[in-house]
Amino acid sequence: MGALGRSLARVGAVAIFLLRVLAACPAALARPGPWIRQIYNTGARSLIIIMLCGLVVGMIMGLAFSDMLARFGSESALGVAAGLALLKELGPVLTALLFAGRAGTSLASEIGLMRATDQLTAMQVMAVDPLRAVVAPRFIGGIIAMPLLVAIFDIMGVFGTQLVGVSVMGVDAGTFWSQMQNQVGLDDVGEGVVKSLVFGFACTLIAVFEGFHAAPTAEGVGLATTRTVIISSVLVLIFDYMLTAAFL
Repeated sequence: MGALGRSLARVGAVAIFLLRVLAACPAALARPGPWIRQIYNTGARSLIIIMLCGLVVGMIMGLAFSDMLARFGSESALGVAAGLALLKELGPVLTALLFAGRAGTSLASEIGLMRATDQLTAMQVMAVDPLRAVVAPRFIGGIIAMPLLVAIFDIMGVFGTQLVGVSVMGVDAGTFWSQMQNQVGLDDVGEGVVKSLVFGFACTLIAVFEGFHAAPTAEGVGLATTRTVIISSVLVLIFDYMLTAAFL
């Protein structure tokens, strides 16, 4: 089987796995405890890196955008530029990449370790569906956590842009906020929400798939986590282009 055949077989395996996970989700939703814990594991434990990166990205935007807009005499548009860039592009994309690197690898390695130590096999022996007990709660938790993390990234990014733009570059604070409120609409917010849901779906699916199908060895778990980051990052960029084109 050539590379194309292996790739198609992999896509088919992911599609079948997705259908099985979706079938297990209703039963998992009926027991909120496990997936609420996964929201904490994938979301709350990623807050520090998300908030720090959001603040730094916002501060960089405050410097770069102020200099760029000053060349056109449009310093007052700093709030609009920052709001649109964060809500529509930088917030969802950068958060998804950070999510894949932190939470995605955690999910893949955790499930892969359960595969390597025969915990998933033991569940099957005891007539417990590992998809319902292990995979579905993590899948649900990851999808819910992503939009929340994107919102926090956007808030910190806007704060960082305002901090540098107003305090360092001399942009009027009232103009910054009024321009953002007048020019950034619900459609822009909705685009960011849709992207965050799609990215969360893709990154979490890849993480649980790679972990569930990891070879039961230390090397297999390591390869699963590596593939999780690579595939998730590529999918995020591809989906971002497709969604941006669709919204335009």
